[in-house]
Amino acid sequence: MEVNANCPNGDRSRFDSARIPDGPTNPMVTPLLTDLYQFTMAYAYWKAGKHQERAVFDLYFRKNPFGGEYTIFAGLDECIRFVANFKFSEDEIAFVRQSLPGSCEDGFCNYLRGLDCSEVELYAIAEGSVVFPKVPLLRIEGPIAVVQLLETPLLNLVNYASLVATNAARHRFVAGKSKILLEFGLRRAQGPDGGVGASKYSYLGGFDATSNVAAGRLFGIPLRGTHSHAFVSSYMSLDEIVDKSLPSSDGSSSCEDFVSLVQTWLNKIQWSSAFRGIFGETNQSELAAFTSYALAFPNNFLALVDTYDVMRSGIPNFCAVALALNDLGYKAMGIRLDSGDLAYLSGEARKFFRAIEKEFGVPGFGKMSITASNDLNEETLDALNKQGHEVDAFGVGTNLVTCFAQAALGCVFKLVEINNQPRIKLSEDVSKVSIPCKKRSYRLYGKEGYPLVDIMTGENEPSPKVGERILCRHPFNESKRAYVVPQKVEELLKCYWPGSLGKAREELPPLKDIRDRCIKQLEQMRPDHMRRLNPTPYKVSVSAKLYDFIHFLWLNEAPVGELQ
Repeated sequence: MEVNANCPNGDRSRFDSARIPDGPTNPMVTPLLTDLYQFTMAYAYWKAGKHQERAVFDLYFRKNPFGGEYTIFAGLDECIRFVANFKFSEDEIAFVRQSLPGSCEDGFCNYLRGLDCSEVELYAIAEGSVVFPKVPLLRIEGPIAVVQLLETPLLNLVNYASLVATNAARHRFVAGKSKILLEFGLRRAQGPDGGVGASKYSYLGGFDATSNVAAGRLFGIPLRGTHSHAFVSSYMSLDEIVDKSLPSSDGSSSCEDFVSLVQTWLNKIQWSSAFRGIFGETNQSELAAFTSYALAFPNNFLALVDTYDVMRSGIPNFCAVALALNDLGYKAMGIRLDSGDLAYLSGEARKFFRAIEKEFGVPGFGKMSITASNDLNEETLDALNKQGHEVDAFGVGTNLVTCFAQAALGCVFKLVEINNQPRIKLSEDVSKVSIPCKKRSYRLYGKEGYPLVDIMTGENEPSPKVGERILCRHPFNESKRAYVVPQKVEELLKCYWPGSLGKAREELPPLKDIRDRCIKQLEQMRPDHMRRLNPTPYKVSVSAKLYDFIHFLWLNEAPVGELQ
C-alpha cells in the first residue's frame, strides 16, 4: 500500500488500510489553528500524567439556525482531512513553547513532536444529513490531551460549513426545485476562506453553480458568470467593434458584418406593429457591448440588461443580438436583471420574448432564461413567489455567504466520558446541560416514510428494532415522552477515522454525492418540519435507561445547598 506523504511520520501501517485523505483544503488549518487554552490544558494534562487518559467528547449544537427546525451537517470531509494529517512541525512546536505562560519543559515538546491521531477514533453522521439539536454530529475518542487539541479546529470546520449549507437549503426550499440557484457571494464573503467555503457548502446545500473560479477548480462545482455593468458602460459606440465577422454555428458559412445584422434586427423590432410604442431609440453603447460579447461568446450569450433602462433599451438590444445569433444557428441563453422591481420586470421581459417568438416565428424564444440578482435573500424569494414572477434563475450573494440572518450556528464540544466514567456538564440553563456517556444515535421512521424522532441510547443498550415499541423520552422534561413503533431504524454515527485500531471506516464521498444526499434527505422530511413560518419542532429523545442515568448523574454531581 502506498505511503501518503501527508501521513504523520510517514508510517502508513499505523493507520487503517484505506487511503489517508489529503490535507485540509486551506493550508492555514494546522494544529496551531486553535485557542491558547487548548495548549495550556494539554500541558497541564501532560504535567499531571493525565494526557493519555481515554476521553470521549461530543460535538453538537443546541438550537437550529434561522428560526427553523432543521440543520444540514457539513464540514466532515475537512475534519477528517485535518485529523488524518495532524502533526506538529518543529517551527510550530517552538512557537507553542514560547507562547505558553511560564516555563515549558523539554519533555512536553518531545511529546508534541510525536503526537498524531493514531489513537483517536472519530464517529460522525454522514455529511449532508439533516440533523437536529443535542444529537452528536461527531463523537471523538482518544487520549484527552490530543482530543482537546482537536476541539477548536473541528468546531471551526463544522460551524460555518453547516450554517452556510443550511442557509443554502432554506433558499432552495423557498425558490423551489425547478429554479436554478447561483452563488454570487465571493466579493462580499468574509475573506478568501469564507468565500471558498461558502461556494462549497452552498453547492452542498442545493445551489447549482458558483461564480467562484477557485471553488470550481478545487471542488468541481459548475461555474456561471457573464459580464458586469462595467463591460456595458465601457463601450461608447458600435464603431469600436473592429472584427465584425462571425461564422455560423456549424461552420458552413460566415457573416462578415454581424454588427449590421444586429442593426437590421433592431430596426425590424422597432418598426414592428407588435412593439410600436414600447421603446424608441435604444442606447447604442449598450448595443455595442452586447454585440461585442456575442461575438466573443456566441454559444453563451447572456446579457445584463439594466445598465440604462430595462424595457426601453436593454431588452430590445438583447433581442436584436439574440435574433442575429439565431440567424447563424446559435441560441442565446437569456438575460440578467440586477435592479428594479424584479417581479414586474421579469414579467414584462417574458411578454416581450413571447411577442418576439410570435412576431418573427422563432421557436423557443418565449422561454428565454431570465436570471435575477440584486441582494436577494430568503424573504425576497418568498415575496417574489407571492407576487408572481418569470425568473428562471436566482443569483444570491451577500445574504447567503455571510449568513446575514444569523451569525453563527453555535456548535459545542463537551466531555461526556473519561476512563469509562460518564461525565456531565450542569447549568442553570437546562438547554446547556450535556448528555453524558458514550452514546449511539438512531433515526426512527414512521409508517408514512418520514423520520419521526432521533433517539440516543447508551453505547451498550440494545438497538431499536423495526416493529418493536420503544419509549422515547425528552432528555430533561419528564412529562414529554412517547412510544414509537419504528418501521425503519437508521443508525446515525459511523466510524470515519479509526486511527490504528483496525476498524473499518466509512469512505468520504465526492461533493456531488454529498449534495445528492442532502437533497434526498430534505425530500424525506415531513413538510411541517420544513416550512419557513412556525415549523413543527422535530423530536429528539433518549432511551428510558439513558434518561434515568442522566438524572441520576445530575443529582449526584449537583451540590446540595444549605439554608441558614
